[in-house]
Amino acid sequence: EVQLVESGGGLVQAGGSLRLACKTSGFRFEDYVIAWFRQGAGTAREGVARIFIRSGNILYKDSAQGRFTVTSDNAEKTVFLQMENVQSGDTAVYFCAAYKATEEGGLFVTRSFSAFSFDHWGRGTQVTVST
Repeated sequence: EVQLVESGGGLVQAGGSLRLACKTSGFRFEDYVIAWFRQGAGTAREGVARIFIRSGNILYKDSAQGRFTVTSDNAEKTVFLQMENVQSGDTAVYFCAAYKATEEGGLFVTRSFSAFSFDHWGRGTQVTVST
């Protein structure tokens, strides 16, 4: 059974930093694309960053570019989101999501970076930025 468990959320002052973790289990870690999404109150869920574990390829959405960093610990099957210089607009529930990349002719194909592409979701961790 695929499981994704987020941790590390909490209350942080504007300008501060926070590190979120997504601990995974139940699947072959390197075959998966794992992403961070977030959803603020009254807003749609939006992508933050995603990593394809096998290649290490990372994509960031504009809101994360330059402030957030995605890393993975393959031995621990965990993906991290390091958040720097957080702002009030970063207040949201942060979700970890995953799907298995498809192998075609020896190449791995990844899907578009949108919520619809992801098959498995964690329950989320709340990040609140105080000003």
